[in-house]
Amino acid sequence: MKYNRWILLPVLSGFFIMGAPAGIISTAMERINEDLANYPVLAGMLPFMAFVWFLLISIPTGVLCGRIGRKNTVMLSLLVTVAAMAFPFLAGTQRIWPYFAAFACLGIGNTMIQASLPALVSNVVPPDQITSRLSLGQFVKAICGTVTPVIALACSGWLGNWKMLFLVFGALAFAAAAWLFFSNVPREEATGPKTSFLSCMRVLADPYILAMTIGVLFAVGADIGLAVAIPAYLKDIFKLSNDAAGTGPSVYFGAKMIAAFAGSIVFAYISAARCFPYLIGMAILAATGLFFAPNPTVFLVLVFFAAVGFANAFGMCMGLAIDRRPDKANEISALMVMAICGGGISTFVMGLVRNAWGAGSITFVLLACLLYLLGLGVFATRQSSRGSK
Repeated sequence: MKYNRWILLPVLSGFFIMGAPAGIISTAMERINEDLANYPVLAGMLPFMAFVWFLLISIPTGVLCGRIGRKNTVMLSLLVTVAAMAFPFLAGTQRIWPYFAAFACLGIGNTMIQASLPALVSNVVPPDQITSRLSLGQFVKAICGTVTPVIALACSGWLGNWKMLFLVFGALAFAAAAWLFFSNVPREEATGPKTSFLSCMRVLADPYILAMTIGVLFAVGADIGLAVAIPAYLKDIFKLSNDAAGTGPSVYFGAKMIAAFAGSIVFAYISAARCFPYLIGMAILAATGLFFAPNPTVFLVLVFFAAVGFANAFGMCMGLAIDRRPDKANEISALMVMAICGGGISTFVMGLVRNAWGAGSITFVLLACLLYLLGLGVFATRQSSRGSK
């Protein structure tokens, strides 16, 4: 099959929309809490409404990809996202249901796009370039998270209503869907049986795919866990104020964006399997150094290197798995997106550890996640070496 490098652009626009929920939730929740001051408990449940769908509909989305095609599934997910952006305009201090509807649709659309878009990437790039292009997609996704607070500020200042943020993202999601609709993204070849729940489960019989799927669970656990732990560590260990500690994650997200862009270039020339253990090894060294950081500056420098080390772990796990079984891309994408819910496990464990032994002990949970990923990286390198013989 001949691959047109420009056909990747409409697919990458989907990655930008993929980053919308995290950016919107982190940016808009404080304002929503003000709107829903009479419902503080219900307002706190809104993020759950967005992320519970990773567990519930990831595999059904993989099945849907097999029925209507990956391109159509991605377009459908973008249209669901457009619908999600309309509901907040119906909301107010006395109307909580539009926010629940908005966050539910946002979560459904995001789960669908995360479960179908990586598989669609395999339609437009050669198999040995999948990990590189997934890293590029993660870079585009990170851009969305970075610019969302700026867009919200502009909407409040220039347009007079922070809710216009939803209108902006609704328009962008619709534009991405239209661009993809009119593009010449090739359909995947229909080979073998249709995607089903059983076919997804059977893929896990391959030890390599199973190990990579578990790797996603630990990669997301390390990702979310460190992002949540940074402010707590700065506040409890270095006694910074809430405002000062709250700026710490910006270093982390900046490092992730740089690493994702670098990964999109490096993985185009060097196998991700070869890079995997070295990157995670760097992350472990930096994470271990967090115990001994004498001041916030050194701590944040170590956070930067830890983030660079494992920022591409999710993309490497998914890319290497799809590269091994491109005929099962639908099933692999669905399973790995479902594993994203594992990030909630790490944050829960970190909370228990922090309460029991203090903020400094949070790093033990992070290291546990990274040690599995190091073993996975060594395993992937050995498998790659065997395959090249």
